[in-house]
Amino acid sequence: MTARPDKDPAQSGTSQSGKSLSGTADISTSPAPDPGAGDVAKSAAKDAKTDNAADDQSGASPDRPDPDIAAKFKDKTVISVDAMGGDMGPATVVAGIAESAARNSDIAFILHGPEAELRPLIAKHRNLNNCCVLRDASGVVTMNDKPGHVARHGKDTSMWSALESVRAGEATVCVSCGNTGALMLMSVLRLRRLPGIYRPAIAVMWPSRNPQGFNLLMDGGADISADAKDLMQYALMGASYARNGQGVKRPRIGLLNVGTEEHKGRAELREAHDLITAHARGADFDFVGFVEGRDLPGDTVDVIVTDGFTGNVALKTGEGTATLIADELREAFRYSWLSRIAALLAYPSLRRLKKRIDPRRVNGGVFLGLNGTVVKSHGAADATGVSSAVKLAYELAQSGFSEKLATRVASATLPAQDSALSDDDEGVTSQSSTEMSR
Repeated sequence: MTARPDKDPAQSGTSQSGKSLSGTADISTSPAPDPGAGDVAKSAAKDAKTDNAADDQSGASPDRPDPDIAAKFKDKTVISVDAMGGDMGPATVVAGIAESAARNSDIAFILHGPEAELRPLIAKHRNLNNCCVLRDASGVVTMNDKPGHVARHGKDTSMWSALESVRAGEATVCVSCGNTGALMLMSVLRLRRLPGIYRPAIAVMWPSRNPQGFNLLMDGGADISADAKDLMQYALMGASYARNGQGVKRPRIGLLNVGTEEHKGRAELREAHDLITAHARGADFDFVGFVEGRDLPGDTVDVIVTDGFTGNVALKTGEGTATLIADELREAFRYSWLSRIAALLAYPSLRRLKKRIDPRRVNGGVFLGLNGTVVKSHGAADATGVSSAVKLAYELAQSGFSEKLATRVASATLPAQDSALSDDDEGVTSQSSTEMSR
């Protein structure tokens, strides 16, 4: 984590570098979310010192929205954007929100980062003049900053500031390209989890043959491990997301395993299978049982549930495979003059295919289980990718997804056999029932 020096705006589109709080240089990150963020968040939430330190840092200012922003953007959906932390630099983030503003006049932004660096970038996009407010934040969370350290000492960072705008009610959704672990931990500490949620999860979209065009994968990398009750909550939250965010009236849920037979897989998977089956009887979703990796892009299910380690590996494998196929097709069509002619004839179809599987157009993982909506953009997203993440944030805000999910969390309970399980993060040692989402 570092305070960024003033730079020539022309250089702002390059990858960020500099010394973090721990004294190491920034490094690039893979597009998919980094696994393990949820483990860090859970550990830090248990640590009272971390929690109190974070609260003390934010206690100096009241959690109230800025009346000037509320008045200026009263008819718009306000998105809080962390301009720093992505691999491509703040110029790419500014270009992405400008692209969104050009397509949607009902959107407005609170942009967080060093004002001296961001103002010249905003000046290059005239359409941002009336729909963007700058919030000066000199600190930057780099990709190799440790989440726990950032949570204790990161009040001056653009990521912290972006989340505070959501917490204060100035904005509906936060969008960030930054460090996944730090973003998850800060989100848990500042926005807090919904009552009854053990661990938040990252929901990501996977291109599929379903009518809605995408399947949901949970968890995409927030937690490298998950027990049976965690997987059950992922299923319930994923069903709510599919219903309210994608318009699937009765989502079909599948639990990722090495086979579809009920006797296969680890003990926690078989236990989760029983728990989800029990909840499906009284919920508005269908549980199809175990599914395999080949079902990720298929039309068998709408939501695939797994732990963050497996989900993150699947995401990165899919990204690598898509890149390989694109490269091989390009090479094949360049092989001879006949193949070049064939490529010219097939260009419209190839263009549609490219658009269909372009990961930039489905950019953005949603943190589920929080008192607020956070969209994690790929760290390596370009302007198109940032614009896609903003579009997703806008659609979630318009649908009132966060409120609907919170309502479902408050109205659902765990089965009787799970009612005595403790909620460590909230300091509850036993309880008769635990609220959770559908």
